[in-house]
Amino acid sequence: MVVEALLNPFKAEKKPWEMFFLGFLYTSIGVFLSLWIFRNEASMIMVFMITIAALPIFYNTAKLEESKDMIMDSETAILREHNKAISFFVYMFIGITLACALWYIVLPTSTTNSLFDKQTGTIQAINNQVTGNVVYNLNIFWKIFFNNFKVLAFSILFAFIYGAGAIFILAWNATVIGAAIGNFIRANISNYTSSLGLLEAGNYFHVVSLGLLKYSIHGLPEIAAYFYGGLAGGILSVALIRKHFKSEKFQTIMKDFSEMTLIAVGFLIAAAFLEVYVTPVLF
Repeated sequence: MVVEALLNPFKAEKKPWEMFFLGFLYTSIGVFLSLWIFRNEASMIMVFMITIAALPIFYNTAKLEESKDMIMDSETAILREHNKAISFFVYMFIGITLACALWYIVLPTSTTNSLFDKQTGTIQAINNQVTGNVVYNLNIFWKIFFNNFKVLAFSILFAFIYGAGAIFILAWNATVIGAAIGNFIRANISNYTSSLGLLEAGNYFHVVSLGLLKYSIHGLPEIAAYFYGGLAGGILSVALIRKHFKSEKFQTIMKDFSEMTLIAVGFLIAAAFLEVYVTPVLF
C-alpha cells in the first residue's frame, strides 16, 4: 500500500505533526474516491476509505506500544511512551477533521449533502439545547457523558476484537465534527455576506476561528479519550495474539490497560463539562 509506506510509528513519534498531513491526505483521497465510485453512499464509504488507509499505522503502533510494555518496568515511563503515540494520533484526527471541514465549505451544496448525509443526520440527532442552567444541564451532562462513554466502550471493544478496529469509530467522529465545523462556518459566512454584501477578510477569519474553537474546546479531550481507549484495547489485543498472557509481564499490560482506560474516562468527564457548561456560554 502506497499510503502505508509514507509513515510508520517510529517516524511518527519523532515528528507527530506529520500525521496531520497524512490524515488530511487520507481524507481527501477518501472524499474523491467515494464521490467518484459510490456517490449515493459517499458519506459512509468515505469513512471506510479513511479507516482502511489508517489501519496499518494504528495496528503497527499498537504492536510497538505492547512491546514497550514487555520491556519497561516503570508505569510512568510506559505512559510517557504511550503519550507519544496519542499525540500523533490526535494530529491525524485533526487532519481528518479539518479536511472534512474544508471540503464541506468549498464543495457545492448538492455535493456536500450527499457526501455528509449521515454525518448531518447525526449532528441533528445529538444537537441539544443547553440553557446554562446548572440544575437543568446536570441531566444533559450525564446524558452526554454516558453517550460518550458508550463510544469509548465500543472503541476499546473494536480495538480488542479487530486489533485496530477503533480507528473506524475515530474516523467517523472526525467526519461528524468536520461536517459540524464546516456547516457552522458556511452558515455564518452566508449570514455575513447577506448582511454586509461582501465578506471582508477579517470577518472570514473570524468565522473560521469561531468554528474551530467552538468544537475543539470539548472535542479535543473527548477524542483524546477515545484514542487512549482504542490504544489500550489494541495493546491488549496484540498481547493476546502474541500469547503474552502466559508471560509474567502480562500483569504489567493489564495494569497499563486499566490506567489508560481510567485516563480516558477522566478526559470524557472533562469533555462533557466543557460541552455543557463552557461552550454554550462562549457561543
